Amino acid sequence: MKTTFYSNGKLLITGEYLVLDGAKSFALPTKFGQNLIVENGLNKQIQWKSYDYDNHIWFDDTILFSEIIDNVNGETETVKTTLINILHEAYLLNPDFINKTEGYKIETYLTFPKKWGLGTSSTLLNNIAQWTKIDAFTLLKNSFGGSGYDIACAQNDTPITYRLEEGLPVIETISFYPEFTQNIHFVYLNKKQNSRSAINAYYNNKNENLAQNISINNKITDEVINAKTLKEFAIALQKHEIHLSNILEIITIKENAFSDFNGIIKSLGAWGGDFVMVVSKDDPKNYFISKGYETILTYEEMIL
Repeated sequence: MKTTFYSNGKLLITGEYLVLDGAKSFALPTKFGQNLIVENGLNKQIQWKSYDYDNHIWFDDTILFSEIIDNVNGETETVKTTLINILHEAYLLNPDFINKTEGYKIETYLTFPKKWGLGTSSTLLNNIAQWTKIDAFTLLKNSFGGSGYDIACAQNDTPITYRLEEGLPVIETISFYPEFTQNIHFVYLNKKQNSRSAINAYYNNKNENLAQNISINNKITDEVINAKTLKEFAIALQKHEIHLSNILEIITIKENAFSDFNGIIKSLGAWGGDFVMVVSKDDPKNYFISKGYETILTYEEMIL
């Protein structure tokens, strides 16, 4: 008997980095995500295969139950050692999924290219939490770390606001279906950003005006969510870019690479990689294709 679990991908529209310290963020679950299919196996082991969106196997290995229980890893971080670490933390939270079975065959299937950065890790982690009947936010805290907004996206099918209050997630589903969605596109920048290294960089550069910065962020987040016109939306996004640019002491992606573009370009999630949100009156596809960026998705193609 096969059991299938599914989780949505994610895009963080506002609150990057500051969400780690309790700021209010605005996030959109994506139409893309990941499946995890579990069936019974043998020999006290997991036969694990992971497929990219094109059915190419990008990970294929056998994990012994004893490796999950003991979690004795060397210094080298690999896909296998990372997976064992997640499963070990799941085991500590609920040993039954190991102790009460003979083995598993597991397959995972991404519905987006792994390099896109829409949540390969977060969708996997949430799927494992569903399968092992544990809390996904606790599993995240005990393994990768991070704010957890991506887990909230994995679990919700509508736009959300997300913040941490005393370390616990506060999630609100919201209605965000503005008339100007045809003016919103998402462009992949041809490189995947490591969110963990970006988070570390934020902590190293975080300045002393944190409370004020969070207050400004929350005000801008509300302006983005409540924008009634394309102009209001664009102005709010631009304010967010400038604010975060000042905090991180990094020039905006538009200043760095697209200064001649007629519209707003906003970094998403970990600055400098993955996707950007593009807001413009005219179709931006020809512009970005001319710059060598050919993965351009409409709002409707990307967002649930």
